[in-house]
Amino acid sequence: MKAVIPAAGLGTRLLPMTKNSPKEMLPIVDKPAIQYVVEEAVNSGIDDIVIVTGRGKEVIENHFDVAYELEKVLEERNEEEKLNEIRRISQLADIFYVRQRLPLGLGHAVYMARKHVGNEYFALMLGDDIILARKPCIKQLMEIHEKYGASIIAVQKVERKDVSKYGIVDYEEVEKGVYRIVDIVEKPSRSEAPSNMAVMGRYILHPSIFSFIEKTKPGKNNEIQLTDALKLMLKEHEIYAYEFEGKRFDVGGKLDWLKINIEIALKRKEFEELRKFIKDEIL
Repeated sequence: MKAVIPAAGLGTRLLPMTKNSPKEMLPIVDKPAIQYVVEEAVNSGIDDIVIVTGRGKEVIENHFDVAYELEKVLEERNEEEKLNEIRRISQLADIFYVRQRLPLGLGHAVYMARKHVGNEYFALMLGDDIILARKPCIKQLMEIHEKYGASIIAVQKVERKDVSKYGIVDYEEVEKGVYRIVDIVEKPSRSEAPSNMAVMGRYILHPSIFSFIEKTKPGKNNEIQLTDALKLMLKEHEIYAYEFEGKRFDVGGKLDWLKINIEIALKRKEFEELRKFIKDEIL
């Protein structure tokens, strides 16, 4: 299975940090955010990845490329651990790039990958969503897909007050944690939301999604929304939702970006003093 990672957004919620640095390249402790997403795909058995980029995103390509000069310096300094890590990054997977020339929405960004994907199911993983889980989230979806042979969307319950921030699904339960989607609504008001089950940035999609994106009319800001294309797709195909195990962070927002940095740092022995610092100096 191939994976598509859209990474063409402008990152306006993180300004001014993202004025000259893509949000996908902001550090989560010592790795850029998008590397966590790529590693999730690789740890799920996916080694064919297409990243959809945009203007000013060349640094993403450089990050996953071979860094000859840096490798030479590290080799001369006998810094073997750092050298091995730098080489590992460039060998993670076969990564290809397509460009979204204009910011026309998530649906349009996904559409840019259609020629690479071809006529087969593919994994869609949003480049600014990081999910920490014992079993990679996209691997969980792949297993549900194998069972039902249909498109699968990762979901989790959110507070009712927050439904306007997400795509929200209306559903029928099939088994524990698995639901047949009846409808999907993009960022509804609290009164209009059919549930509090929210879409969380991981999908396994049938390739026909591209034809439904073609039929989707642009909405707010002239953007083509993936949710609208999925609504059209529901008329002809079954789509399931899976309430995955794990914790999701939207690193396109400042609060979640701060939260995940702290959470990952506190799990690493080299930052044991951070816990003491937070306890003694902040709390």
